[in-house]
Amino acid sequence: MGEAPTEEQQILPFRAVIEDGEVRMTERDRFGELEESGYGAKEGKELLLRDYEALYLVYVKKLVLEDPTGKPITFEKLAELAQKKAGDSWTKFVIYRDLRSRGYIVREGFGFGTDLRVYERGDYPKKPAKYVVFALDEGIEKGMADLQKSVREMAKMGKEAIIAVIERRGEVIYYKVSRARF
Repeated sequence: MGEAPTEEQQILPFRAVIEDGEVRMTERDRFGELEESGYGAKEGKELLLRDYEALYLVYVKKLVLEDPTGKPITFEKLAELAQKKAGDSWTKFVIYRDLRSRGYIVREGFGFGTDLRVYERGDYPKKPAKYVVFALDEGIEKGMADLQKSVREMAKMGKEAIIAVIERRGEVIYYKVSRARF
């Protein structure tokens, strides 16, 4: 068994580099700390963070991000880069931040139009995700046919579908979706 981290180690932020649009953890000896908390995905000998994960960790001051030359990347700069890469990155970040602040482990969705998987508190990584989240901004139109198909697929997998809507003031409102027959 390894030794428990000292108080100083517990408060030190993680370090990562952003290169070619990818956020890569640079401290291999700390990968486990992030993985246990549901962050990142191992790719070879690297731990890659999704844009919304990196944004969240920088936002809560648990991650120091730099470019390859060692220049610090601010939260604002990272948000700008992420938005250029994917138009829905801010929407995902806001929902991700809200769910994390409520104590949920949140991972990338697995297709069918879903954006995020959400684990019941205490279930990760022992049990599969209970919820799948579809992210929407208030005022943006989305086709019902796609949503119906996704909800049907999620129900087959035993998942509960949730629509997360970001209203104009930036608050996230959650709606449980179920199949209905008329």
